[in-house]
Amino acid sequence: MRTTLNIDDDLYREVKATAARRGCSVTSLVEESLRVALARHLDRGEVRPLRVSQQTGGTLPGVDLHDNSALVDLMDEGQPVDALR
Repeated sequence: MRTTLNIDDDLYREVKATAARRGCSVTSLVEESLRVALARHLDRGEVRPLRVSQQTGGTLPGVDLHDNSALVDLMDEGQPVDALR
């Protein structure tokens, strides 16, 4: 699955350097790290079930979930959500 994450710049540089030293991709290093972190929580029984919203209605007008760059621009604008209505 393809997704977009916002990661601290310093953390991303560290991840990228670590991946280069290991000779693997950033994606594979992030996937491995997430698996290890989740396995630790599962071993401790700390993972709680996710609460799922019962809200319906979809996205607000002007929000295109298929356009990642437009979504990032929208989030970076700092406009309140109500401004989209």
